[in-house]
Amino acid sequence: MKLELHPQTQRTLADQLFAAGVEFPCGGESACGGCKVRVLAGEVPVTAAMREALSEKEICDGWRLACYASAAERVVVDVEQWSLRVLTDDAHLPIEPRPGQGAVIDLGTTTLVVQVVDLTSGEVQRVETALNPQARYGADVMSRLQYDLRRPGELGCLIRQSLGGMLGGEPLREVLVAGNTAMHHLFCGLDVEPLTRAPFASPTLGGYRFEASDFGWPGPVEFLPCLGGFVGSDLLCGIVATQLDERARPCALFDIGTNGEVVVGSAQGIVCASTAAGPAFEGGRIGAGMRAGTGAIDTVHVRDGGLACHVIGGGTARGICGSGLVDAAACGVELGLIGANGRLTNPDKRLPLVEDIALSQSDIRELQLAKGAMAAGLRMLAGAGVEKLCLAGAFGNYIRETSARVIGLLPEDLAVEPVGNSALRGARTLLLTPSMRHARLRKVAALSQHVELAADSDFQYMYAEMMALARFRLNG
Repeated sequence: MKLELHPQTQRTLADQLFAAGVEFPCGGESACGGCKVRVLAGEVPVTAAMREALSEKEICDGWRLACYASAAERVVVDVEQWSLRVLTDDAHLPIEPRPGQGAVIDLGTTTLVVQVVDLTSGEVQRVETALNPQARYGADVMSRLQYDLRRPGELGCLIRQSLGGMLGGEPLREVLVAGNTAMHHLFCGLDVEPLTRAPFASPTLGGYRFEASDFGWPGPVEFLPCLGGFVGSDLLCGIVATQLDERARPCALFDIGTNGEVVVGSAQGIVCASTAAGPAFEGGRIGAGMRAGTGAIDTVHVRDGGLACHVIGGGTARGICGSGLVDAAACGVELGLIGANGRLTNPDKRLPLVEDIALSQSDIRELQLAKGAMAAGLRMLAGAGVEKLCLAGAFGNYIRETSARVIGLLPEDLAVEPVGNSALRGARTLLLTPSMRHARLRKVAALSQHVELAADSDFQYMYAEMMALARFRLNG
């Protein structure tokens, strides 16, 4: 898609490109080449970082890295832009009616969701979705935490400003925010240094309240508490939404994403952990990876001995998103094109999908690392008698169960239930039942035990084992 850009005093060319839909997988830290744009008119100077990431032919053809792009005059670039596919939630929930409006926010590493709610009826009045603007500085939480160490407070100010704009100007009785521990610290302006080194134990995991005047927002704000390490209030809200803390039999909750989170438990007790899955499930660090939007391959099937791909929007494929990546790997395993160890059997070490889109050996390795971390976390936490596995988040709702079982992301012997945006639903449950809110939060915190998987030597062995692209049984 063509985009005309003009120099602006308050926004760099890179900022404008990010706003237009260009991803910055490494945040401009390593010249990964994942944010290429093509200059059609005007001049974007070639930097040393661009020469490291791009071939001479690509540079001659007008390709540049968006993260290093600058221009003194008007430029026209070819931007690969797509519409967001962000999961929201509008389920009917218990309510204690009171006058006015409130809001809940799902502050994700990749996407943002704001819901404005009528506190009298419980109905959702308005929904706003957007990309997290912090992604301009890195696709994963560690990249952003390192950025905050160098430039403290900048990412927090950026996200508060963006969310404030999404809330609008109508008075709000209160706003509840849920997010992972990194988002919690950045939003609240807390010291992130403890989160950047083992044992990743921060002394500031509790809930934080702010007055409307602190941020210039239309109402007071409460960022809900984390459960420990990198297990944030998004998972806490997932526990509330699925009523895991009230169940007689143990269930598991999987929030599959950049910061993968796993919880297993019931009313008798809950164990939870985070796994550094990385951004592969959201298209990050995959050569042709992209978010689920127009032009993304989202499903792959075996047809007539080959691979048949479906593209969102029905046009030309521009890349592959997480659900398509899992499908492609499962089909590759089924056809013998990928071994259980993840090695591609073709001599050129590529898995062709459609036109110029193919998966490389490094792409398969990224998938193995991501799925191995999630599956190993589940194996470590789950004991006998787990009743079912709840899948939270967008990826968990779009993934094909059969493909996930083939590559060993999901176990063979456990029923699976997609539960949508459980973080948003849990936050809205807490918003609509204010008299019970803090008692419920204390109850979940008292039941929950955080497990630091990285400190457990058994986890490393389990992680290596679960990287295999093979089916597994949780109780076998």
